[in-house]
Amino acid sequence: MFTIKKFNNISDAIYESLPLGEYKFVTEGDDYEAAIVRSADLKETQFPPQLCAIARAGAGVNNIPLERCSEQGVVVFNTPGANANAVKELVICALLLSCRRIVPGIEWVERQDSDVAKNMEKAKKNFVGSEIAGKTLGVVGLGAVGVMVANAAAALGMNVLGCDPYLSVEMALRLDSRVQVVKTNDEIFKTADFITLHVPENDSTRGMINKDKIALMKNDVAILNFARGGLAVDEDILEAVDNNEIDIYITDFPNDKINHHDRIIAMPHLGASTPEAEENCAKMAAAELKDFLTTGSIRNSVNFPACELPAFEDYRITAINRNVPNMLGQMTAALTQEDYNIEHLFNRSRGDWAYTVIDVNKKPTDSLIAAINAIDGIVKVRVIE
Repeated sequence: MFTIKKFNNISDAIYESLPLGEYKFVTEGDDYEAAIVRSADLKETQFPPQLCAIARAGAGVNNIPLERCSEQGVVVFNTPGANANAVKELVICALLLSCRRIVPGIEWVERQDSDVAKNMEKAKKNFVGSEIAGKTLGVVGLGAVGVMVANAAAALGMNVLGCDPYLSVEMALRLDSRVQVVKTNDEIFKTADFITLHVPENDSTRGMINKDKIALMKNDVAILNFARGGLAVDEDILEAVDNNEIDIYITDFPNDKINHHDRIIAMPHLGASTPEAEENCAKMAAAELKDFLTTGSIRNSVNFPACELPAFEDYRITAINRNVPNMLGQMTAALTQEDYNIEHLFNRSRGDWAYTVIDVNKKPTDSLIAAINAIDGIVKVRVIE
């Protein structure tokens, strides 16, 4: 029985793939082979040596120490697209909030002690907004969320531009034919009335909305950031709204720098805060863990290569190793030395890391596993029966 540690409260939907009785769940201690997490920060967490997988019930993995996990042979999964509809709906809400001055209007109403019906006829001229139909929306990043936002905006009558140098065939096929795909983000920055960000935060995207890029934009642009707070430079955003270079900035990632500004709307990270999204993420995370624990298959890993494996009959050896020459040769030599016949062999690589799966027809001995573990470059070996 595999033991799985829950670092957060997770929807009971996980038990559809990981039923109680077949899997044990804990919330404390170091006796676990897999983990499932939502928002808990694991960067300082010391992992037990038997840990082989972490599933993040969500898309972002900024709370997980990926490099250390790779070095320890821990496969990290995420759940891309599982909360996409929830985020899409909130972005569409933010589009309307950005142009209709809904929040200031509501705040005005709440400040009224009497005669609100009479006073509002004079006051409402202060909250005149514009419509989104016919305006241009620029979507930076055409993954699961970006494509859904682009399609929804097109259906609402907007002119939509999208940019993603890594646009997949799957996402391209989902994209509404009315969405125009451009080659660079700068084309979006120069043209769009509204800009929405849907890319991960990494070394190439961090701070992508900065003083130089803002200078390319229209002075009445609205910027929506429901991806990651670090994509925008807070100081440059504040300077731009104060200088009327940005009309409004709406984000799902508040912080002390940008709070309390009348042209910044910050939400408390509500993008995936729906029961439907939480359930979808939990289901996907649980299914990924089950496949990996029971068959060795890797799907939606952020640090190791994908490897969809067929069923096996006898015994399966999985090895996480550095992607260096002659690793396969050394592993097969160890099997030959122990008189094992290889029934199936799979090998996939991704950057500095590789994943090797070997099916054999008799139970691997301790001496065989020790021999494979002794190979320089091997990080973790598992036997699945």
